[in-house]
Amino acid sequence: MDPAEQAPRFLDVHILQALPFSNVNRDDLGSPKTVTFGGSTRTRVSSQAWKRPTRLAVEARIGERALRSRRLPLQVAKALTARDWPRDLAELAGAQVIRSTESKLDLEKDDLITASLLFLPDSAAQKLADIAEEHREKLEKALGTKAAAKPLLPKEAVHEVMKSRNGSIALFGRMLAEIPGAGVDGAVQVAHAFTTHSTSVQADFFTAVDDVDQWATDAGSAHMNTGEYSSGVFYRYATLDLRDLAKNTADPATAKELAEAFLTAFIQSMPSAKKNSTAPHSIPDLVHVAVRSDRPVSLAAAFEKPIKAGSTGWSEPSRAALAEYAAKVSRLLGTAGLVHSAYAGVEDTTEWEGLGSGAVSYPELVTGALTAAWPQDGSTTA
Repeated sequence: MDPAEQAPRFLDVHILQALPFSNVNRDDLGSPKTVTFGGSTRTRVSSQAWKRPTRLAVEARIGERALRSRRLPLQVAKALTARDWPRDLAELAGAQVIRSTESKLDLEKDDLITASLLFLPDSAAQKLADIAEEHREKLEKALGTKAAAKPLLPKEAVHEVMKSRNGSIALFGRMLAEIPGAGVDGAVQVAHAFTTHSTSVQADFFTAVDDVDQWATDAGSAHMNTGEYSSGVFYRYATLDLRDLAKNTADPATAKELAEAFLTAFIQSMPSAKKNSTAPHSIPDLVHVAVRSDRPVSLAAAFEKPIKAGSTGWSEPSRAALAEYAAKVSRLLGTAGLVHSAYAGVEDTTEWEGLGSGAVSYPELVTGALTAAWPQDGSTTA
């Protein structure tokens, strides 16, 4: 089958990125997260830790925000107090936003927060406040009475807001089983990043000096502690389901815009933990993208055998290992499901046939992938 005639379904992105001395994702004890893979301990960065900065970068790029919060009732109350509502009435309206769904969504802390996180467009609180405005008289009559514990706002109108979505939700999805039709299957899947080689925790003893003279009773240290860090070359992987993205958006143009925003953000994003003390703002050494018609394919197994550092470090042999394994995958699976394959990186090489054609920059790489995923006829799925 001619690759141009294959229907694009998945857009895979593979990244190799060297992080210097850092701790971008801590466990409950403050240590770098780890995983045992191939019989050796690797440093790990959870998918959530890399997904959040990616989502925030996507939202900045497309100009749409979605808020993940338990404070929706408080948001609505604040919106109404800004409209000169009395505080007690505004807080009743905020609680009613949840009670009126007639769902299993629970309220906590004086009915100002929900028991579970909600993920809604940032315009949702104002729209729910508008609904409360339309029923202010009913809310005023119920204030301070037993009726305040019963649903007072129209369920259908509240549900319409709760089911609303924007580009961020279309990409990353939403779990909200309590309200029929509010759940969204995310089009993005992100793997936990891990180092291509074995790592160990590196301890850093540090002190904080007191700037005020201590009458020479001590050496001026006001605080002493030890931090834990790591360094290494990370393999990062994500896949974008083009069919799910098409279902979650209004038209192919919007889906393509979101795909471009996601790819760009995923390549450039960085978790922010310990950034002020380590500034680990590296860029990927290598990015490989593949558009497939059959199934997503992770190349994580390329590093099941940990890379050994030579005179050139870990990055160069990691790039070679990824290219070699990708070639083996193509041989085993065949090329029928591969619509497009390309890469860009710090090395100027034409020897990586397993990674497809070379691009000179990451923007060019993204553009090529989008062109393959959205052919001239605008089709995106089978």
